[in-house]
Amino acid sequence: MSLNRRLFLQQLGTTIGAAALGNILFPSHASGKEFFNPDPVSPPINASDEDFWAWVQESYTVSPNIINLNNGGVSPQPKVVQDMFEKYNRLCNEAPSYYMWNILNQGREALRADLALFAGCSPEEIAIDRNTTEALDTIIYGFPFKPGDEVVLTKQDYPNVINALKLKEKRDGIVLKWVNLELPMENEDDIANAYISQFNEKTKLVNITHIINWIGQITPVKKIAKAAHERDIDVMVDGAHTFALLDFRIPDLDCDYFGTSLHKWMCAPFGSGLLYVKKDKISKIWALYPDANPLGDKITKFEALGTRSFASEMAIGGSLDFHLAIGSKRKETRLRFLKDYWANKVKNLPGIHIRTSFKPEYACAIGLVSVDGKKPGEVVQYLFDEYKIHTTGIEWENISGVRVTPNVYTNLRDLDKLVLALGKLSENMKK
Repeated sequence: MSLNRRLFLQQLGTTIGAAALGNILFPSHASGKEFFNPDPVSPPINASDEDFWAWVQESYTVSPNIINLNNGGVSPQPKVVQDMFEKYNRLCNEAPSYYMWNILNQGREALRADLALFAGCSPEEIAIDRNTTEALDTIIYGFPFKPGDEVVLTKQDYPNVINALKLKEKRDGIVLKWVNLELPMENEDDIANAYISQFNEKTKLVNITHIINWIGQITPVKKIAKAAHERDIDVMVDGAHTFALLDFRIPDLDCDYFGTSLHKWMCAPFGSGLLYVKKDKISKIWALYPDANPLGDKITKFEALGTRSFASEMAIGGSLDFHLAIGSKRKETRLRFLKDYWANKVKNLPGIHIRTSFKPEYACAIGLVSVDGKKPGEVVQYLFDEYKIHTTGIEWENISGVRVTPNVYTNLRDLDKLVLALGKLSENMKK
């Protein structure tokens, strides 16, 4: 066993072991994190150290018969998180209303503190919800718009966000100002100016998708946010594809509101998410599911969801521990390495086109590939029928291709099969 692999085992064992021995009231166990450095610099673990990453891969229970390259939709949980979820779920079933509300519900504050520590903000700014849609809808429906107020967004934003804003447009008379990005883009000034050019005295909110899910484009959020705040415009960030993928802290973005799905790159239980609201903005936003004080200044007003999966919430702590044991920067570097690994091997094949940037500041794990003469759906079907490779076809606005999204459990052999499959498609064009 290599030193790097042994280091990870020691870190993970310490962290998860501390969680297993801790009080059930505090499932995320912040104290367990005191025993290790989440991003050790010595000895370094390289993105291509397959011995280390093989152990990470073995921590998952993914099917050996399907190559899942659609982690951009939702990611599987490592086994330790599945076990934690099942433990809490079984406990709840012993006496649901007692264990859910009197026991597990108390663990939310410890979990909130851990998530806030990781996110780089105050626990008073973090609400635990179910996904990015719920988080951003909370802001959209709770924002004090007046008729004629303008919102800047792009045609490449996520449909659920677009549809919520379109509803506000129809119901409340706000005005949507559209940006149409020609992706991929590799000049942050050009990207920022596309948003900024739409700002005026009527603009009240701008929605910025941190990573555009269709193609993997990273946007310069902070540059756009700075220009927005100079004009007294609030900034909402769709962080569905960046939280626990890119190594950053939410305040680094200079945003007012941030939503993410923890069941994506954090590999948390399905239906778990996070909403960040800057402290001085909380009282401005009406709660989507109101408590007794919907215009209060407490972040918990956004958590009046009624009955939900307490097991899913409490197992988030195990996902955070697992992520930290790998290390944020190491994980980001590995996932960018995986995208570049397969994309570099096919980029010069006749008829094969990579539609995602290779520059690290503009892309990470997600890659989009198109094949001449083939619709995205046809390529998706071919990959699955012939090689059992699961991907997703993208046809949205001016973006067309097949999205390929590996995760930390993806091995190079599986990516080599993708390369082989795309190579066969390229060869067939010559016939």
